[in-house]
Amino acid sequence: MKHILTLLVASLIAGTVFANWHADELGHGYISRTVNQPDDYSGRVISTIIARDTLVAGGKGVLYIHGFNDYFFQAALGDLIVAHGWNFRAVDLRKYGRSLLEGQKRYQIRNINEYYPDIDSALVDMSSAGIDTIVIMAHSTGGLVASMYLNKVAAPDVYGLILNSPFLEWNMNGFMRKVAVPVVGFLGSIFPNMKINQGVSTAYSHSLLRQYGGQWDYDTTKKLIVSPAVSAGWIHAIESAQNWLHKHSDIRIPILLMHSLNSVDGSEASQGDAVLNVEHISQLGKHLGPDVEEVTINGGLHDLILSAPAARDSAYRAIFTFLKKF
Repeated sequence: MKHILTLLVASLIAGTVFANWHADELGHGYISRTVNQPDDYSGRVISTIIARDTLVAGGKGVLYIHGFNDYFFQAALGDLIVAHGWNFRAVDLRKYGRSLLEGQKRYQIRNINEYYPDIDSALVDMSSAGIDTIVIMAHSTGGLVASMYLNKVAAPDVYGLILNSPFLEWNMNGFMRKVAVPVVGFLGSIFPNMKINQGVSTAYSHSLLRQYGGQWDYDTTKKLIVSPAVSAGWIHAIESAQNWLHKHSDIRIPILLMHSLNSVDGSEASQGDAVLNVEHISQLGKHLGPDVEEVTINGGLHDLILSAPAARDSAYRAIFTFLKKF
């Protein structure tokens, strides 16, 4: 009888918590809602919160933050997190995925702190649902954003950070990293709208998409097959954040730092991280705070959650072992 009453109360609470949400494009129990953010230099700005509509008792939750040229579509990840007794939310950051408005330039920012209100909104939403023990899970550029956020913003409900191949350094040779990128970054502080092409490689997307022999289906209007051009202002924002973290990071909560065992070139994109240098991730990630646990995943792709089953299972084991700490 007590169990039935508990389920009934949880159901009533969930109905109230999710009253203003709508069915998400993912289906299968996912819902989402738009958050209006203050206008910026481009005009109207929104973020989007996505949730698994099961409200799990106990007050624990995971907030997922996607990477560059990305959005949240990994429904299996959210399902597993809920199955392990945690609530689940994700956020599509401004000018990405569900939050890209007509006429906006994709991914346009001038400072990494522009993303902080998007994270704030998701955390406030979780708190209002009674979720007060939160672990942030962030991939690639999302890992850079989350690391800066936790250094700069008081987030008392956040107890842990899971980094999935965080973008802590450019995957380029020494000259490009130490000379070319800083020059472009400087120009970006003066001419933020200057266009910077990213190349035309399709290797990584082809390693993911089922239609090219991968294992996944996603909306290629939200996660483009060819990585799009960015602005010099975006380069300036990323480089400034990376440089700050290299010198000052002191995240005072446990961090799980995950990355592939090896980096690969485009011809081997299905065998390792074809986007970032895993040595950079390891060297820099271990200095993000005093409590960093590093896990390498043999055969892991850049997004470890999208790897082949054996590597994906290894990543999940590391994640759920880490979550047992809280």
